[in-house]
Amino acid sequence: MSLDGLQIGRPAETFGTTVRGAVMELLQQLGLTTIFGNPGSTELPMFRDLPDCFRYVLGLQESVVVAMADGFAQASGGAALVNLHSSAGVGHAMGNLFTAFRNGTPLVITAGQQARSMLPYAPFLHAERATELPRPFVKWAVEPARAQDVPQAIAQAYQVAMQAPRGPTFVSIPIDDWEQPARPVAVTRVSTRAAPDPAALAEAAATIAKASRVAIVAGTGVAANGARDGLLALVERLGAAVWIAPMAARNPFPEDHPLFCGFLPASREAIVQRLADADCILVLGAPVFTYHVEGSGPFVPPGAALIQIGDDPAQAARVPQGQGIVADLALALPALADLVPVRSREAAPSRGQAAAPTASMLTDALLMARLAALRPAGIAIIEEAPSTRGPMHDHLPMLAGDEFHTCASGGLGHGLPAAIGVALARPGEPVLCLLGDGSAMYAIQGIWCAAHYAADVRFVIVNNGGYAALDQFGALFGLKAVGSKMPGLDFVALAEAQGVPGECVSDPSDLDRALTALFAGAGPRLLEVIVTREGGDPHADDHALEEHRGEAL
Repeated sequence: MSLDGLQIGRPAETFGTTVRGAVMELLQQLGLTTIFGNPGSTELPMFRDLPDCFRYVLGLQESVVVAMADGFAQASGGAALVNLHSSAGVGHAMGNLFTAFRNGTPLVITAGQQARSMLPYAPFLHAERATELPRPFVKWAVEPARAQDVPQAIAQAYQVAMQAPRGPTFVSIPIDDWEQPARPVAVTRVSTRAAPDPAALAEAAATIAKASRVAIVAGTGVAANGARDGLLALVERLGAAVWIAPMAARNPFPEDHPLFCGFLPASREAIVQRLADADCILVLGAPVFTYHVEGSGPFVPPGAALIQIGDDPAQAARVPQGQGIVADLALALPALADLVPVRSREAAPSRGQAAAPTASMLTDALLMARLAALRPAGIAIIEEAPSTRGPMHDHLPMLAGDEFHTCASGGLGHGLPAAIGVALARPGEPVLCLLGDGSAMYAIQGIWCAAHYAADVRFVIVNNGGYAALDQFGALFGLKAVGSKMPGLDFVALAEAQGVPGECVSDPSDLDRALTALFAGAGPRLLEVIVTREGGDPHADDHALEEHRGEAL
């Protein structure tokens, strides 16, 4: 039996009466037996005589560690345990800690601290104001007042991480606490799924019933709450058009569904333009709205009703008008479907059909189209290729199931190690990691982890010679970006030096053969694809402009 990822009723081993023994017993009961870390001197006592039921997953830099744990937690549906090294390690991890926070990923993060008796003298490697460093990107942070409080602090960190909206928590632990005497702590069974307020849901249903044209905007929270089936049933009942929210980090809705309309750009004016035909807008599992550029004017089309439902009270508080409802979508959507009238399906607004890419030149659009044709059914895709996202939307649809993960924060260095975490959580299921060349270099040492742990990840590096998204964004300001070129990188050599076989392809006639070989057998494997925008996809720059500015093609 499980409750929000907690394994209930499983007997735990007894590891002794020290802080370490009590913590290990607690972690086993919580199911946190995979530890992602990069250990330092202040963490070593935690792992003295590490029990055989635990697995330690080493990352070669702390940002890699956190991103692997992020992917693992998302794929497993529970929390993941991370161990970092004092201030320096937490500092290295901050970029991907920010991403985990924006992803809503439940992580229990522990970090070492120098011995308590040394702290008044500012010793080497101590963490000054340890709980302040990871803020504001953790939900809760503590350095326990006594060694005996460490097990209870970790128990509380787990419960807070798993509470909606989920996210990281942090516990700083002095090095000398582990050997101190302590008693085991009880595992509290906490239900964190909030049902919707019936009166608020009835009000929302009445608003929807009066509307003529309902548009649904679906975001990451649909997937995080396990509510895809509920969304699909509601859409079918309402016959409503479905858009994916700006910067959504998961796939909430099948992109081959006849009512799927496309992706909203992160621009206020463009969102209003896309939703202009709707007189009721229902936002599910997403903010209203995420913007990337400054805008003005109304937040929704004039006269349109706005309803937002999600499990994050802060998102509800920021709803600029209309109604916000705080609830778990897996509970809210079936209840809402029971209250709204059945409507005949209307034709969804035309999304437009992207032109088939030419096979005469190897562009990122051609690569996406061939990946769509040759990928194994149901393979999970982890993406961090910003300049390729437009062609991916056009030519590589995400279908039913938990297929897609990306970075919700806009930072880089998450995708490569997150893909390894997803693979470790789903042994026997291959993973496709789609990276830009610039993105890959933020966490390239993660390839060693893929080799060392035999993670079945197929890495595809889209090599366009630099930070193409930066060049595209520079066009908005009428300037040429500086520092955007990255010549001379050899990703096959980088992969093979870390134990992962690789191949490079630059001729479009070789692409299908290379992709077929990539997906054959077991991974990890890497394919570097040299793509060009010169004379290739005529909309390569337009996609970036639409993503960042929202102008129609």
